[in-house]
Amino acid sequence: MIHAPEITPEVVAGHGLKPDEYERVVGALGRTPNLTELGIFSVMWSEHCSYKSSRVWLKTLPTTAPWVICGPGENAGIIDIGDGLAVVFKMESHNHPSFIEPYQGAATGVGGILRDVFTMGARPIANMNALRFGSPDHPKTRHLVAGVVAGIGGYGNCIGVPTIGGECTFHPSYNGNNLVNAMTVGLVDATRIFYSAAGKPGHPVVYVGSKTGRDGIHGATMASAEFDEKSEEKRPTVQVGDPFTEKLLLEACLELMATDAIEAIQDMGAAGLTCSSVEMAGKGGTGIELDLDLVPQRERGMSAYEIMLSESQERMLMVLKPGREDIARRVFEKWDVDFAVIGRVTETGRLVLRKGNELAADLPIPPLVDEAPIYRRPFVETPLRAPIKPESLAAHPPVLESLVKLIGGPDLCSKRWIWEQYDHMVMADTVQRPGGDAAVVRVHGTKKALAITTDCTPRYCAADPKTGGAQAVVEAWRNLNAVGAKPLAITDCLNFANPERPEVMGQFVGCIQGMSEACRALDFPVVSGNVSLYNETSGQGVQPTPAIGGVGLIADVALMATLGFKAEGDVILILGETKGHLGASLYLRDVLGREEGPPPPVNLAVERRTGDFVRALIAQGRLTACHDVSDGGLLIAIAEMAIGASRAGLAIGAKLIAPPSGLDPAAYWFGEDQARYVVTAPPTTADRLEADAKAAGIPVGRLGLTAGPELTLEGVGAISVSDIERAHEAFLPAFMAAPA
Repeated sequence: MIHAPEITPEVVAGHGLKPDEYERVVGALGRTPNLTELGIFSVMWSEHCSYKSSRVWLKTLPTTAPWVICGPGENAGIIDIGDGLAVVFKMESHNHPSFIEPYQGAATGVGGILRDVFTMGARPIANMNALRFGSPDHPKTRHLVAGVVAGIGGYGNCIGVPTIGGECTFHPSYNGNNLVNAMTVGLVDATRIFYSAAGKPGHPVVYVGSKTGRDGIHGATMASAEFDEKSEEKRPTVQVGDPFTEKLLLEACLELMATDAIEAIQDMGAAGLTCSSVEMAGKGGTGIELDLDLVPQRERGMSAYEIMLSESQERMLMVLKPGREDIARRVFEKWDVDFAVIGRVTETGRLVLRKGNELAADLPIPPLVDEAPIYRRPFVETPLRAPIKPESLAAHPPVLESLVKLIGGPDLCSKRWIWEQYDHMVMADTVQRPGGDAAVVRVHGTKKALAITTDCTPRYCAADPKTGGAQAVVEAWRNLNAVGAKPLAITDCLNFANPERPEVMGQFVGCIQGMSEACRALDFPVVSGNVSLYNETSGQGVQPTPAIGGVGLIADVALMATLGFKAEGDVILILGETKGHLGASLYLRDVLGREEGPPPPVNLAVERRTGDFVRALIAQGRLTACHDVSDGGLLIAIAEMAIGASRAGLAIGAKLIAPPSGLDPAAYWFGEDQARYVVTAPPTTADRLEADAKAAGIPVGRLGLTAGPELTLEGVGAISVSDIERAHEAFLPAFMAAPA
């Protein structure tokens, strides 16, 4: 056994293990571990890899449906879309690395999620992201926005996968921890899916991809702890990405996958060679023996500890069928990618590592994967907020003034400055670009298309986690419905603060409960995901942010809906009930300066009924435009539809009738009641549409007509669409161009 420094309490604590956890390690081994073995246990038992604080709750999420081929537990989830095709997708976080080193943190987040998808045999066809930054007036925010966006664009653009949409919002709770959640969607032949369970004893274990360096060591443990004033010192734990190597690795893997050489495959993500080898053996019920001297290395004198814990990027681990080594070697040499047989599958159930003539580690696999601590942490429910009393609100500013302030504010402003840095048209199958309810990509060579969205409303989750968790799911559901897609499944990225604080754990539990109820009610299962905890700096945590990535199927892309007005004279209808809920709304926060009140209630049966009805209207070709109502409420949705027309070269506004009597105008126009869609239809068919909605039990009302180049509100006044669009486009370019 290789000798190493003494394992002191300080060394144990430095690896993120608590004293009682270390005693469990000693008990599992029956002896004191060496430093390499301690490092392996520390990453496998880290929050990032073991889900020790969240696993008991994640098991309560619905994960099955007739169209689900593979749910959580593999590298990515898989759903069947018919005709022998399947969709592979997942969303993951790279929050901590992106705060420390925004460009490489975000870039390697994209690289990692791409590998999660193509390791299953799928060709990636789209990337998405969900970004949360601190207050725009915080001194670090501009630096983080610039670096993260450049990192996402740099990696995705170089590898040639379109980044087709996402979201970006700002709030002071993210001042010390920005959130960078990356999502990738791929297509695969449903008969050619690859999994990660190691094969039969004696089969060769192969390393492919970039050489191993010292970057990223302790990345998984760093991502499992909160930050403090010394966070900058963790910069060496951030990996460095190379998208050009990843492109070669992608093509080489897909070429080899077309043969019968691969028995199992796993990307080297968090915890690198450790996690990939241990998880493959654990899923296969086998052992693995590795000769670390055979691992391609780019630095001299690397120890077993460094080799096993490195998180160098663009690497994969494979188990090949015996006798296929030369076939595989030729493929990877053709693509100029490192290839090495570094070990074999064994029947021992142990991870055995050799370096030189010495034994570097000898560990049983089951304790690493099955016996990690699982905590049912204490939690307290988030207290319910008192409703907003109308009489407590200050005098409302003029409606049109509030419209301009909201649509030009940090959360609702155009994100063009971001998405124009992404190549969203590469591969030539993007049919709905960023800026709509959901992005849409054609399934190449067919008339089908996939709709993809990411969404969450953290202020709702902070106010009432259960309602907020449900609303995050239904918002993704609505986004897909609004373009005409049948929602099929979600991936999630659950971003929370320190779970050892009962109030934070209460937020997590509440959000999971709400998500679970919504997914069941909507037949919208969770097929993959990620948990990111300890998003907290010096005791200040982020708002609970369970980001949802949704995927839906459009049977005929020719029937896809978009949100922009199409012609003057169309009838504007609201489907769904408007009560004027202002609690936890963007209007209350950004116009009136108050973060209080409960979020709008979510009625899942109504969401299901309304969404199914809207999707049927789109499939029948009865709508000229469709947009769900979300942040900012009804008037924001209508303004966005007018801006959508302008982006298509049409100067079409609207003439809107006054709110119903008894409803405060600000609450009517900016309240965030759920389960609502604004749609337009020709006047010749609007009467029939209204009758059908009423017959289906869906509230419906006329808002006015599309008309002219202005938004005109009865009894209020008018504003030109060009002025609204100018305000909408101004914030981000001005913010990013301002002197530091």
